[in-house]
Amino acid sequence: MSLTLTDQDKLTLRTAAYGAVSLLTAADAAGSPHRVATHGSIALASATGPVGHVLAEKSKVQNLDGKSVAEIADHVLPALTAAMSLLKKQDPAEADNFRSTVLVALEAAARAHKGEPGPTMAEMTRKITAALDAA
Repeated sequence: MSLTLTDQDKLTLRTAAYGAVSLLTAADAAGSPHRVATHGSIALASATGPVGHVLAEKSKVQNLDGKSVAEIADHVLPALTAAMSLLKKQDPAEADNFRSTVLVALEAAARAHKGEPGPTMAEMTRKITAALDAA
């Protein structure tokens, strides 16, 4: 199968993936958020396949700089579910690739945290994973 994605579909995928890293970064505000964001973003830039091409496109993702973590989550968590739903309908293998890509980015981001990630980062990872699996 091949993906047929509109510009809006691509924006949803980028919002979901980069938004997941943004949420984890926000959850580490007291630690080293810059390192978390950098490592997560590098992992997303390393994605392959059609999903990798979409994530590599250079375009600004809106609404990832909310005034609170809750505001960012209100935008990103539904985007994660929508992205998975869209991909599952068109190409289940790419849906698996997207899910794996996001989870690898979260793991890379969490490892950038100095010391073991705390309960806030662990809970945010659980929420992101639940949003991915809700589709």
